[in-house]
Amino acid sequence: MADVKQEHKPEDGENYPISNNTDPKNMQELTQFVQTLLQGMQDKFQSMSDQIIGRIDEMGNRIDDLEKNIADLMTQAGVEGTDK
Repeated sequence: MADVKQEHKPEDGENYPISNNTDPKNMQELTQFVQTLLQGMQDKFQSMSDQIIGRIDEMGNRIDDLEKNIADLMTQAGVEGTDK
């Protein structure tokens, strides 16, 4: 299949000027929208980070408990453990 390129030739009077004249009200609304969006993203990221850290801490506590239980079982079985 061949790619077909279509050239666009502007007709007389067809002009698309680029303007830096933006309505200050619209610019303020856009700025506020972007700030609100970024704040929401930051809040969600912080919440997720806190959850991850909490789960890592919980996992560390569970590993500590598991190591203690294994050491107790080894003591009951009469096996000497190796200290780190």
